[in-house]
Amino acid sequence: MEPWKRTMWILWVSVLLCSSSYTMSVPFLPLFLLDLGVDQGSVNLWAGIVHSSAFLVGAIMAPFWGGLADKYGKRKMVIRAGLSIAVIYCCLAIVQNQWQLIGVRMLHGFVGGFVPASMAIVASTAPEKEMGWSLGMMQAATLSGGILGPLFGGVLAEWFGLRSSFVVASAIIFLATVAVFLWVDEGTSAKEPTKEKAKTGILQTWREAATNRNLLFLLLLLFIFQLSVNMVQPLLTLHIAGLQGKLEGAVLASGIVFSIIGIAGILASPFWGKIGQTYSYSIILCICLMCAGGVISTQYFVQQLWLFTIVQFIFGFFMAGVSPSVNTMVINSTDKDFRGRSFGLTTSANQFGAMAGPLIGGVLGLKLSIHWVFVVSGLILIGTGALVLSRARKQVRSTS
Repeated sequence: MEPWKRTMWILWVSVLLCSSSYTMSVPFLPLFLLDLGVDQGSVNLWAGIVHSSAFLVGAIMAPFWGGLADKYGKRKMVIRAGLSIAVIYCCLAIVQNQWQLIGVRMLHGFVGGFVPASMAIVASTAPEKEMGWSLGMMQAATLSGGILGPLFGGVLAEWFGLRSSFVVASAIIFLATVAVFLWVDEGTSAKEPTKEKAKTGILQTWREAATNRNLLFLLLLLFIFQLSVNMVQPLLTLHIAGLQGKLEGAVLASGIVFSIIGIAGILASPFWGKIGQTYSYSIILCICLMCAGGVISTQYFVQQLWLFTIVQFIFGFFMAGVSPSVNTMVINSTDKDFRGRSFGLTTSANQFGAMAGPLIGGVLGLKLSIHWVFVVSGLILIGTGALVLSRARKQVRSTS
């Protein structure tokens, strides 16, 4: 097996384990808040705050960790993040109130960076002609973890309580870190930038990014995409409980629904990545955004859990094409010695959107039914797809 493929598959397994550890615990935080004593009338707002707290800190720190990855090595950043997150999950298992939960989530955001650093290693080792496929496969690893995590976490929560899932999540991310430590050799990359080239300052990274209009546009797309998707994230578990008519068993039912979305992503991510290598990534991005928006808007009419699950599967299929397309376009728009920082910036954009989305969704959840939140989310996605199409047409006209 070629060295770059060996590195990719090891990181594929590691990212799958990392994603599993996240999704077996974090999606159930709204129900965990109820266990901590938050009243049901304000749990939507608190869920939005808890989700957003980690993303705020993570968005600020991501370019810094990306700069350190370019300077000292991406493998070291993966190991640092993995060990830190393992400790954070243990802390989640012992919090006693919502304020402690917010504090630990902020620490979670501060130490993050496992997945983007892994993506950066793959982007630095894979041949250019295999870039779309390899990043699509890494996206599929993230989504595969999205299948295993909620199912495993849901079962654990039903049998032993939510706190036990945090402990198991800690063990899983630790195993992923050990795998990277033992088997990933960054020296296999001929493209690794020299330490002298990298500048680690957050402001310096953003200054360099500000001179690249294509990169700024792609970062804006990621921000809007994550905002729209995460608007409904804090409300989903309670919405599923409402669809099935009882709170009992909602964790397990939510785990199954989240896993269905992950299955769609596994099927779709390599597909969209491969198609993007043949056709324009801008067109693929436009199709995925507009179709995902149209599909999620139909949840306004859905009142049955089985139909809700089917719609979520279709939504996940189109949603899975967005990140691989944008990541590949970012790589094509930046220099090789900016690779770690570019993934730090994309992580920052993702997390700023993931921070704003739950807050907006939590507020809308207080004023409107979740069915209207689905519509708002869908309209944002459709509008973003139209923006991508308009820009692609302008670029075609300017080059013709």
